[in-house]
Amino acid sequence: MKYWRGYLIAAIIAAITHVIKKLAATYSDLVDMVYPYLTRTVQSFLAEWSGGLDFCVWQVAAVVLVLIALVSVVLMIILRWNPIQWLGWILTGVACIWFLYTGIYGLNYHAGPIATDIRLIVTEYTLEEMEHATIYYRDLANNLADQVQRDGSGDVIYPEFEVLAQQAGDGFQTLTYDYTYSIFAGSTLPVKKLGWADWYTAKGVSGKTMGITGEAAVNPDIPAVIMPYAMCREMCHRMCIANEEDSAFAAFLAGHANSSKEFQYSAYLMAYRYCYNALYDQGSADATTAAARIDSEANANLKHDLKVYDSFCKGRTSDTSNSLVADLLVSWHIQQVVIPSQTDETESVFDPYDESQVDLSGIVNAKKPSEESNG
Repeated sequence: MKYWRGYLIAAIIAAITHVIKKLAATYSDLVDMVYPYLTRTVQSFLAEWSGGLDFCVWQVAAVVLVLIALVSVVLMIILRWNPIQWLGWILTGVACIWFLYTGIYGLNYHAGPIATDIRLIVTEYTLEEMEHATIYYRDLANNLADQVQRDGSGDVIYPEFEVLAQQAGDGFQTLTYDYTYSIFAGSTLPVKKLGWADWYTAKGVSGKTMGITGEAAVNPDIPAVIMPYAMCREMCHRMCIANEEDSAFAAFLAGHANSSKEFQYSAYLMAYRYCYNALYDQGSADATTAAARIDSEANANLKHDLKVYDSFCKGRTSDTSNSLVADLLVSWHIQQVVIPSQTDETESVFDPYDESQVDLSGIVNAKKPSEESNG
């Protein structure tokens, strides 16, 4: 029995974790009421604890765990430990880590959508509305593409990583206090540089957030033009916006609300890219024609920056659906830009004698204002 004790403990822990995840998926409304707020507090505490170190604690911990596993293999051989019993305890350790991650972060994947938290109504939209949104983001990106600093090759020149990391929190502060979006009331501590950047670059990974240590980290080797957006996105993950599509849209909001041109441009560039790709991916003749027409009016600097980013992503599968992010971006454009522009800001004064406002027929002795002045 002692040889199987580790397996039994691992199975019990794994079963408990699985049941918790299933319950969270079934009762997602209850999860959304409490869990994100609690875990956001936990993440803020962990970020404070790990923020004093320049490196990612979880990466070091991962190396240490691998070394411990290797040393235990050597000891198993030298001391003639039972390999079956050894593997059982290794599985117990893995199950404990899974349980810990699920408890302090993982259930955020079952929380409600960000649209609910920011009072955004996501509805079906027409092809024309999608075109208008794509043009809106393209025009903003076009404008800022010519304002940011560039080198002789046309690549953007942004401040150093540490400077951008300090600026990233400004947009979240605006969203929290000016827009009253409580979902962004999490840690705004600077993101860290992701270690082993070459390995992550080869896989097209722009950043990684680890809930166990509260660390948001960004690959320092990604194209500079998307660095601000990537920082905002990882900070969104640390704020317990776990869903990839939601965090992509939230990062746009944070860049849009930031006073820095670099953050605004990075946000609008990505918004345009998501909407353009979603429009093109529809596949219909009208959508393809519209996408080509819209892209033809992107200026040279914007096209250059998109090409640089696409080269970074080339041959790799994105973990984010263009269409789902575009749904949020188009709905935001309709609600925040189109509808307000259609509202008449000048309220007309109601005049009961004005026949353009009230039908006076049938009212005895009713006179028009012109008749009163002549009388």
